[in-house]
Amino acid sequence: MPDQIRRIDYFYLSVPDKPGEGARAWAALQAAGVKLLGISAFPHGARKFQLDLIPEDSGAFRRAAKTAGFKLSRKKTGFLIQGEDRPGAVADAANRLAEANIHIISAQVFCAGSGRYGGMLWVEAPDLRRAAKALCATPWQKPKVVSKTDDYPSPFDACQDRSPSI
Repeated sequence: MPDQIRRIDYFYLSVPDKPGEGARAWAALQAAGVKLLGISAFPHGARKFQLDLIPEDSGAFRRAAKTAGFKLSRKKTGFLIQGEDRPGAVADAANRLAEANIHIISAQVFCAGSGRYGGMLWVEAPDLRRAAKALCATPWQKPKVVSKTDDYPSPFDACQDRSPSI
């Protein structure tokens, strides 16, 4: 099965850099039923921690964040890549962006187990449309529940003439 690449929204918020602050934020989102596709957290400035949060549903996420009193950044966009784990899996996507003269400004990629991997890539905002085209990324849509894997449309239908296939 080819990799799936789709655009994602993400937001960040700053919390005090002390034990329990990240857990408090995640617990508030959990209590509101918000599903997160990814999280990145790291020190940011003096005694602050930045939480990058990638929600499945941006609207529900924003409502929950407002209710919890979080001050969110403006919406930003990146790419979620998922597929079968193999040597060079992310290199294929990186090469497509390089061929389009697009700089990756951040990436986080992990083995997901069971022979799968997942990752997130970010590019500069002015490059988003060109990057989406180079990656054949699909816009984010809430997944449909289907009975068979053959019923899932391929996000790569528009990219069949490209080589190498991601």
